[in-house]
Amino acid sequence: MRVEKCSFCGMPVYPGHGQIFIRNDCKIFRFCTSKCRKNFGMKRNPMKLKWTKTFRKAHGKELAVDTSMEFEQRRNVPVKYNRELVQNSLKVMKRVEEIKKRRNHDLWQKRMDKSKAQVNKDAARALEKNMDWIEDEEVKQTAQEDLATAKERIEAQKAKKREAIKAKNRKLRQMKEMEAAGQSAE
Repeated sequence: MRVEKCSFCGMPVYPGHGQIFIRNDCKIFRFCTSKCRKNFGMKRNPMKLKWTKTFRKAHGKELAVDTSMEFEQRRNVPVKYNRELVQNSLKVMKRVEEIKKRRNHDLWQKRMDKSKAQVNKDAARALEKNMDWIEDEEVKQTAQEDLATAKERIEAQKAKKREAIKAKNRKLRQMKEMEAAGQSAE
């Protein structure tokens, strides 16, 4: 059973499903739904539509460059059937799926951490602006303490980000210096 990919959105097209469009130059396009076929016919760019795989990969929502993706590439080299090879391939396929799930989860977690930081910043800003709305002194005091800790957390995150950028720049400078030294030695 060969599972094709939709030419527009990148979703899987199972046998007996979807539509095929063959252009005059014999190029074959497969579509999972009429929605994809119609968008293709309207000459829309799938990278600009948020629901397509190409958009998600281009905008960092899914893993685009990953070594586990190379395993899925189609190889047009005929291989003689070997029971042991098939068993090993099935084991590896399961392992690769586990790795991909873990890496996707890590990517998702990284994105959510950024969004949590933004939510915290927004909450701190709103609390700071609307502090005078709070009438109860005890609540106001705890709110001010929370605001102070939130500001400290935000400053710590900014400092950590600055340090990471500095370290990255140092590495880049070192690499450029090594390249320049290598070229001058030649």
